[in-house]
Amino acid sequence: MTFDSREHLTGLLQAALASVAPEHAETPIHLERPKQADHGDFATNLPMQLARALKLAPRVIAERIVRELPVSAEVSEVSIAGAGFINFKLNSGAKTRIVASVMEQADNFGRSTLGGNAKVLVEFVSANPTGPLHVGHGRGAAYGASLSDLLAYAGWDVTREYYVNDAGRQMDILAVSTWIRYLDQHGVAIDYPPNAYQGVYVRDMARQLTNAHGDKYVRAKLAVLEGTPGLPAADRADDEAKAQREQHLDALIANGKALLAEDWPYVHQHALSEQLADGRDDLNGFGVHFQNWFSENSLFDTGLVKRCLEKLDAAGHIYEQNGARWFRSTDFGDEKDRVVQRENGLYTYFASDIAYHLNKYERGFDRMINIWGADHHGYIPRVKGAVKALALDPEKLDIALVQFAVLYRNGEKASMSTRAGDYVTLRALRAEVGDDACRFFYVLRKADQHLDFDLDLAKSQSADNPVYYIQYAHARICSLMAQWNGSEADLNDANLSLLSNPREVALTAFLGRFPEVVESAARDLAPHQIAFYLRDLAAEFHGYYNAERMLVDDAALTGARLALSVAVRQVIRNGMRLLGVSCPESM
Repeated sequence: MTFDSREHLTGLLQAALASVAPEHAETPIHLERPKQADHGDFATNLPMQLARALKLAPRVIAERIVRELPVSAEVSEVSIAGAGFINFKLNSGAKTRIVASVMEQADNFGRSTLGGNAKVLVEFVSANPTGPLHVGHGRGAAYGASLSDLLAYAGWDVTREYYVNDAGRQMDILAVSTWIRYLDQHGVAIDYPPNAYQGVYVRDMARQLTNAHGDKYVRAKLAVLEGTPGLPAADRADDEAKAQREQHLDALIANGKALLAEDWPYVHQHALSEQLADGRDDLNGFGVHFQNWFSENSLFDTGLVKRCLEKLDAAGHIYEQNGARWFRSTDFGDEKDRVVQRENGLYTYFASDIAYHLNKYERGFDRMINIWGADHHGYIPRVKGAVKALALDPEKLDIALVQFAVLYRNGEKASMSTRAGDYVTLRALRAEVGDDACRFFYVLRKADQHLDFDLDLAKSQSADNPVYYIQYAHARICSLMAQWNGSEADLNDANLSLLSNPREVALTAFLGRFPEVVESAARDLAPHQIAFYLRDLAAEFHGYYNAERMLVDDAALTGARLALSVAVRQVIRNGMRLLGVSCPESM
């Protein structure tokens, strides 16, 4: 039978509280694991919670609660510490019964109802489909996928979504980049803009246009360049030079739209479709899947952007200046007001982003989590402000920031500029170190902390490589079971009371922490807590395995130790599944 030590102690405290302070019998009881092992297995600050209401010193309340605690065969010692903490030590039997719980619940051990089946939308990656995903995108993908799986495991109803930026200038730049490469293939040599997309993939898309449509989209060089300002010298990096390059690129886009006319949308859609398909394929191979691929263009097609701004205008949050329309984001803590519609009538990216968030709320989610790159930190107050201006609850919106991941190869940092084309793709990283190392290393640090991705470590087969170290513990247990060559079903009847030495008791206690870690990680949006736990669990098991013989002459003791090992293997599987990492049976 499953035994939950936290639930058991909560019941004991509730019974004591009903006697000591019946009028406060509904006080929430919090049990934590003491930082120092010699303080016990669990501790509660319940006396401190009650001190003001009962007008008594916490230690006095603690003494009364301890006197009224029902006798429990599971508890070996109760003590009062400090100003009024109550510490509990469990007997070894209570700890070892966790092994039976793990074996009974199997894949569901650690699963929680914490989320109460509330609907949560997790939006992540959402990279502009203007080129292959790079190693920076990979961290957001790994974090978002693991967080989504973690929240689902902890009881939330999770929807995973990718916001496709298929409208706006960046997609126009990709389309014109493809077209210029296409023209070059047909002998129309245009000086390639340095601020266009540079990657080989652009040439590949141009070649696809040629293979499918021949010279259908070829136009005269003079017409393509008509009215375009000259490009400044390549070595100029001043603001004026940058502005000139952008103006040149915008003029090329305008000419492309005019010259291709009804064919421009096809070229545009071709570039979008190819890059979106490439990204989807890359993510699927990485074990990152989405229920929704939400189109930014759909916000315009449905009129939601217009309706959204009308709603803000009616509430007094929009004003006009110099022909443009502005959102009063300074009223909500932003550093300056923001343009939502330019003087030429075109909506800004921010306008569609406001509408996208309105759409999220209108779909009825209880909670929305945006996973953004750390460079979007300044974007938070304006988006939260827009949500509040729309009379929506900003507390339903969480924004988790993911710091950049910097890849080091041979001690050198690799550039990741998408337009420049010298980035390191996620696909290349996956091919070099494998999906397991990628997924694990990406979540091994807190998401908002800087991450240096050490390729040498990720590929090493040593205890210093945490993913290898954990997988090796799993494979070691599989090998152990193969050597035993018995029926795992027989281990359900193992005499767990034989698990009495300090390493065994410590390991069973560590297994018991897994459900708590799952809930903590879900509450904190912190899958790295699972990674840390698994690394420590593997260390506990390797230490135990190296110190004790598993297959001994005493069949009963062998059965108990194998049951403990199988429970460790199960928890490793459950945790690694949340991180998207496999558990090989041999290494």
